[in-house]
Amino acid sequence: MLLPLVAAAQREEEEAAPKGWVEIKVKLPPFPKPENLIAFDVSAASSNRFFVDAESISVGSDGVVRYTLVIKGSGGGENISYEGMRCETREQKYYAFGRRDGSWSNARSGEWRRIEHQDINRQHGVLYVDYFCPDRRRPVKSPRDAINRFKYGVPP
Repeated sequence: MLLPLVAAAQREEEEAAPKGWVEIKVKLPPFPKPENLIAFDVSAASSNRFFVDAESISVGSDGVVRYTLVIKGSGGGENISYEGMRCETREQKYYAFGRRDGSWSNARSGEWRRIEHQDINRQHGVLYVDYFCPDRRRPVKSPRDAINRFKYGVPP
């Protein structure tokens, strides 16, 4: 007699429990073009210049904001990476790195890393707070919202 009641209670618990987060399959974007780069400030302590490729910004159904980050050094060097940011967990991940020939090289480690406050190399913290995760838990609603934050400033 109790068996049907126990089974029904287990089903209710399973349905009420949150489902595990699953990352969607990622497709690498086209290599960034200079005319699509949007500059953003990171820190006066860095001589590097930071850009996001507007054409690469996406907000996935998994809650991840994906984008191409371009860092230009004062000596002429350039680092290009395709990355993801999970607002809910304050984490960042590298998917691929740009090569000189305009192709992508997949990242060796696909691990999510916690975004920590740093005085130097704070680009991920700035992207998290000012551009991609405005309420610190959920991503911007659309790529257009993110682009507007870069172009017109962060709303108060």
